[in-house]
Amino acid sequence: MRRNRWHRATLAATAALCLWSTAAAPAVPAGNLTGRPATQTLRRDLPEPPPASVAREELAELVVEAPHSMDGYSRAKFPHWIKQMGSCDTREVVLSRDGKDVRTDSECRAVSGTWTSAYDGKVLNAASQVDIDHMVPLANAWRSGADGWDTDKRKGFANDLTNSQLIAVSASSNRSKGDQGPDQWQPPLASYWCTYARAWTHVKHLYRLHVTQPEQTTLVNMLDTCDQ
Repeated sequence: MRRNRWHRATLAATAALCLWSTAAAPAVPAGNLTGRPATQTLRRDLPEPPPASVAREELAELVVEAPHSMDGYSRAKFPHWIKQMGSCDTREVVLSRDGKDVRTDSECRAVSGTWTSAYDGKVLNAASQVDIDHMVPLANAWRSGADGWDTDKRKGFANDLTNSQLIAVSASSNRSKGDQGPDQWQPPLASYWCTYARAWTHVKHLYRLHVTQPEQTTLVNMLDTCDQ
């Protein structure tokens, strides 16, 4: 029942994203020949993951398994960033979505704006300081079952704007995280652990990826912070 209510709310949020996509795409509108930057005034952060109660149900359904071999892995097997809206690729869409007062040029590049990194609280004033993090890293997904996917599914996973898989964060936090699971790395801001665990669990559940035992245990503990 709880999951059904959340699912209906998610469908509504997805519809809102589609409206945002068509009515407020971050690129300079067609016909604007001035070359002046456009301003992105709407803001939509990381798509909301399920509440903790649903995340706990999803976590209990995940297969617990040892990590697969990294043999054959390459980031090139997860094509990104792809074009999403006109000339805007996935990175550019997330930069506009997660930032504040983002201005883009005629090629959809963010030329100004402010981003607050949810992982560590850093305020960033240039797109060059921002990384787009895969909540479940590509290499972690490979070890968790994506080694058996075809390229189209990997591409969808690497560019998923609908679910809680992509988020704009500080480059330093993203690189500190690398491809580590929650048992190896958690956001420096403990106040974000609840959202992080909910998002990580939901992405793994959605894509039928497995978890390791230490990963599962850590996610349980992180979800417990949602009640504090």
